[in-house]
Amino acid sequence: MPAERLPLLLMLAWLLPLASFTVIWIGYSLPQMAGRRASYAVSKFGGWIACLAIITSCVLSFVALFGVWLPAHHLASAAHGHEAEHHGQADGHTLVGSSDFHLVGADAQSRLVLHAGGHGDHTHGDAHADHPNRPPTYYSGDWYALTIFGDLKITIGYYIDALTVGMFCMVTLIASCVHVYATGYMHDELHDVTDHEVHLANGEYLHRPGRYHRFFQYLSLFCFSMLGIVIAGNLAMTFVFWELVGICSYFLIGFYIERHSASTAANKAFIVNRVGDFGMLIGLMALWASLGTFSFGDAQDAQGKTLVTKSGEVAEPGVFSLLRSPKNSFQLAPSDGMIAEAAPDQIAAAVRDAEVLGADEAGLDEAVAAKVAELRQDSDVHHGYWLLLVAGVGIFCGCVGKSAQFPLHTWLPDAMEGPTPVSALVHSATMVAAGVFLVGRAYPLFAPEALLVIAYTGAITLFIAATIALTATDIKRVLAYSTVSQLGFMMLALGVGGFIAGIFHLITHAFFKSLLFLCSGSVIHAVHTNEMTEMGGLRKKMPITAYTMLIGCLAIIGAGLPLSPIGFSGFYSKDAIVEQAWSFASHNPKHLILCAAPLVGAFMTAFYMFRLWYMTFIGKPRNHHRYEHAHESPLAMTGPLLLLAVFAVGVAWHFPFTNLSITNLLAQGQPVGTSATSHGVLLADLTIPAEILSHSPEVKIPAGLAVWSVAAAGFLLSTMMYAWRVIDPSEVRQTFLPAYGFLRKKWYFDELYNWLFVKPTFVISYAIAAFDRNVIDWFINKCAWACKQVATVVNDIGDRRMVDGTVDGIARGTWDFGLALRNLQTGQLRQYIAFIAGGTLMLFLIATAWFAFVR
Repeated sequence: MPAERLPLLLMLAWLLPLASFTVIWIGYSLPQMAGRRASYAVSKFGGWIACLAIITSCVLSFVALFGVWLPAHHLASAAHGHEAEHHGQADGHTLVGSSDFHLVGADAQSRLVLHAGGHGDHTHGDAHADHPNRPPTYYSGDWYALTIFGDLKITIGYYIDALTVGMFCMVTLIASCVHVYATGYMHDELHDVTDHEVHLANGEYLHRPGRYHRFFQYLSLFCFSMLGIVIAGNLAMTFVFWELVGICSYFLIGFYIERHSASTAANKAFIVNRVGDFGMLIGLMALWASLGTFSFGDAQDAQGKTLVTKSGEVAEPGVFSLLRSPKNSFQLAPSDGMIAEAAPDQIAAAVRDAEVLGADEAGLDEAVAAKVAELRQDSDVHHGYWLLLVAGVGIFCGCVGKSAQFPLHTWLPDAMEGPTPVSALVHSATMVAAGVFLVGRAYPLFAPEALLVIAYTGAITLFIAATIALTATDIKRVLAYSTVSQLGFMMLALGVGGFIAGIFHLITHAFFKSLLFLCSGSVIHAVHTNEMTEMGGLRKKMPITAYTMLIGCLAIIGAGLPLSPIGFSGFYSKDAIVEQAWSFASHNPKHLILCAAPLVGAFMTAFYMFRLWYMTFIGKPRNHHRYEHAHESPLAMTGPLLLLAVFAVGVAWHFPFTNLSITNLLAQGQPVGTSATSHGVLLADLTIPAEILSHSPEVKIPAGLAVWSVAAAGFLLSTMMYAWRVIDPSEVRQTFLPAYGFLRKKWYFDELYNWLFVKPTFVISYAIAAFDRNVIDWFINKCAWACKQVATVVNDIGDRRMVDGTVDGIARGTWDFGLALRNLQTGQLRQYIAFIAGGTLMLFLIATAWFAFVR
């Protein structure tokens, strides 16, 4: 059964990287314990152990998808989606609510979305746009209970749905490619390394042992942490692995820790993410206090059936059920606990009134329930809604840090200080993907107002990052700012109601961005510089790298034939984002900027990506020395490039004669109640349109033409400037010199944060240090001096004269008394007999006197 096999398969896929981490650690520690360095063979062995572990995890993930999930839960096309709602569903979990709702096995057939990214016809979208979807099929359970606080259980558990299985396949596949690529890229770390970027005090370069094994050790732990986030069954477990991902990124970004830039970048990434995590903790506490659980789904038995009480209530409801209950038709509403937390005085008054009437415990519960129901009807106050909003925005704050969204976006470009395989993994399938994934996983928790915050955050991020990428000359930093911008696209899509569009772009972006980063690493490996101003003409020297990177560039700009199903992967996912933004703007004209932002971003993406490709691979070499030494990378590096290029082209395709596609798989995991149009409560005029409405012809056609046109314009402008040289880039730079300088300085965010946070922190720290030295240390030193003086007096008078004098006097008296007694020891027998006789006589006289006078 899927309920038994899926947890086992995915648990093994999850734990194998941890086993790899442990084996490498043991293999490295044993020689150290014996006082020796790890040998070349041990280091090489560690790399292949890591590769074998993640490749096996990848195989297990695909077995879980194609061997277990899809045979049990057939993908449905849009044409049959609504029909299946009214017929029997496949096996799944049982959800029992009020008498009006008794749902069994909600499967993919009840999803209300199109296949192939929406490139198709939709017939019944408008009719069903206001019907919240029932819960998707999922399997939930606990492997181990860590602790129990009253009704709250903290467990290591799982929540497996279509999103989980799809993410497992994506993460492990890309991680496998990165691991294999790294065996070639990190080959120098097998031996002692001379780091020419670290100058010692004596003027020499740093010479250190290689850290090949340590790199793969960290990489394995990194993958284990990310997979832990994906499979986590509750928010507490998610947060644990959320922090572990942060620790691993610190290790990997700071892999060249002796370099000041690398250690600074690692610290920056770690600290900035802690800022976002503070907000996330607030959101977690809001949910804990009001819901009493962190679990995503309802508790299930071994067969995947929801546990219910004798009265028919869900035994242990999860967060999603509490906030989108069947009684509320799966629409988002504050739970009873949230209402009670928001109105404690009214609840306390109801309890007191019931106690006055002599109500027992059951009567008190009924009184509280009646008061909560009364408060729920008070539409003017919106009891509990603010707490719901705080919880959603708080959870999103953690995602802002992890996915490098404005204003916490500054750490990600600096993370380029790590080795390129790390950059590829961080920017595609692990750390930054975790933030977008968590927004998708927690999607049922977000109120429309919280989604609006997410949308504007994504729009600002995608615009700022894209503008900075226009002027960057470091090939990896161009791709880094591209990642930040593309993450903004994803957040924007999720914020305007496009769950499938946002997660769809997360998956397609993972493939073409990992490809682009690995291609950049191949270039850096060949020319030993990151600066595109020293490259040029490398297409002839590195044809595989050049053309696979061209595929990545075409994929990220969304190249394809407009209004057709022919295109690269980004063509489908980016179109879906713009279509949803277009639909959102049509319902909310005052937020038209959220529709314009992705179009402007698409234009800039096409420009800076082909600027990168042209500057790197065509034209004349700008540095002939580097050009002469350039060569194509070995098979260990080019092999993953070719594989990722295939996925960058076709991962978004809808395969003919089947319903197999990423969008149909994501449709199965459509979070409960999120397929319908929703409306704001605090912002009454805010509408989050159903995602199905974005596929109507009046939205789809103009949006598709618009995004294709702006991308083509960006491509054409870049070609005219850097390929045909019709426009001189240097003249454009001089014409717009102030703007160019502003963008080269990255909008001065680092300088701004330095003035707002870093320098004030230093000033406060210096003030505290001065207070410590001049006040606290002075006081402590004076106290110490006073104690020393008292101790001197006590030592001289009390110890030496009194204590020592008394003891010494007793000792001298004892000595003198002993000497006096020694004079009695003459050795003469007659004297001793006389003493005995005298003593006996003395005792006799004393005894006689005693009996005579005393008695």
